[in-house]
Amino acid sequence: MIGRLKGIIDDYGDDHVIIDVGGVGYHVACSVKTLAALPSKGEAAVIHTEMLVSENSIRLVGFATEAERGWFRLLDNVQGVGTKVALAILSTLDANELTNAIALGDKAMVGRASGVGPKLAQRIVTELKDKAPAFTGGDLALAAVSGALDAPRPTAAAEAVSALVNLGYGQSQAGAAVSAAMRSAGEDAATETLIRLGLKELAR
Repeated sequence: MIGRLKGIIDDYGDDHVIIDVGGVGYHVACSVKTLAALPSKGEAAVIHTEMLVSENSIRLVGFATEAERGWFRLLDNVQGVGTKVALAILSTLDANELTNAIALGDKAMVGRASGVGPKLAQRIVTELKDKAPAFTGGDLALAAVSGALDAPRPTAAAEAVSALVNLGYGQSQAGAAVSAAMRSAGEDAATETLIRLGLKELAR
């Protein structure tokens, strides 16, 4: 299996890059965000890869970060997603945005990607919600907000997120703001405090 390529950027396409490694040009499919993160043509680059083997082909998919590759593997295993849709999602949301959207159950954010309808977005969020904590980088506040949204009784964090959503912010945007508020005010902060600090965060 080819897990990483280190070489020179030979050429770019709309959805792929060709990397010259020791005189061999590897065609690597990539998300829009990975293509944007790679250096210019003729420069050295390192790209994380996933090799997909089928009866008819062997393909390489490339990623700028390990986190993006990790999400690709999870997305690719959700029924109805596949490689094309997984890359469309990763072209729309970077790894951090996807982590927030999944952790906070924001199916509307996931549904922004091409080829992802409401039912598929709901399936992705439902099936991968338990996997999101592995990508938070130890963000206990985000994990706390995620847990609060699933709690049977209203919590200050959940009420703060709901208030921000009612003000017109997206679920993951509101959740990320409240998690930032909890990092500064503490997990026992009152709803009003989390809303105030969350609004400050959103105004930045």
